[in-house]
Amino acid sequence: MKVGFIGLGIMGKPMSKNLLKAGYELVVFDFNKDAVGEVVACGAAAVNSGKEVAKQCEVIITMVPNSPHVRAAVLGENGVADGAKPGTVVIDMSSIDPTESKAIGAELAKKGIDMLDAPVSGGEPKAIDGTLSVMVGGKKELFDKYYDMLMVMAGSVVYVGELGSGNVAKLANQIVVAVNIAAVSEALTFAKKAGTDPELVYQAIRGGLAGSTVMDAKAPMMLSRNFKPGFRIELHIKDLNNALNAAHAISSPVPLTGQLMEIMQGLKADGYEKEDHSSIVKYYEKIANTTVES
Repeated sequence: MKVGFIGLGIMGKPMSKNLLKAGYELVVFDFNKDAVGEVVACGAAAVNSGKEVAKQCEVIITMVPNSPHVRAAVLGENGVADGAKPGTVVIDMSSIDPTESKAIGAELAKKGIDMLDAPVSGGEPKAIDGTLSVMVGGKKELFDKYYDMLMVMAGSVVYVGELGSGNVAKLANQIVVAVNIAAVSEALTFAKKAGTDPELVYQAIRGGLAGSTVMDAKAPMMLSRNFKPGFRIELHIKDLNNALNAAHAISSPVPLTGQLMEIMQGLKADGYEKEDHSSIVKYYEKIANTTVES
């Protein structure tokens, strides 16, 4: 199967390499020529536009930053829709607003092109080792057809429902992660301010009901002052903005999401937007005038 891949950034580049390792024939496009060259060196063929990708491939994966980039890559000038034949399938693995997934899918459907939205969770490390979590929306028969291909890049691939549902699941994930990191930050800041070792508090509570994957991933980073990005604050701001827009469109109140957006905007104002989202602890440290450090 010849697969198209548009978007060779932090996530897309390792994902495309995993497809090549699995034996898929890959045709790639990105404006970053260095990234293209790296993937070509692994066996991919490069072209100069999404249109050219679509002329050669029956399925095209897009992995770009946000909704406008997906729209441009798929529906813009020299985009996928300009070169695709009826029956072509676009699998958008970007994390975008689900209402925009539906809108883009509707435009593609007019040209006989199908679409799945399949955003991922796991960050760069899991993109590299091929253990991403993928949440998929769209026609079930297309999910079944491309399941094995998606599993090359993932540890789990789950069908969620109609087109847009994948991004609903991803935004739900991002809401839970953001609120969880904030709760861990608040708790460890409280412990330090109370004069108790936050490291020992973490060890005491991680095995109980308060324990979580998020706590085990982020508490050690806070305690060791390691804010090297696995997932940057600025990217989480993007996701929460999409979550707020999607929730407001259906009159679903998301007060905790709104609070976390303001916390992250404060961190951005302080210059921390390139740091890992575990930097949320810095917001609490600032207002409590302390430092969470064992």
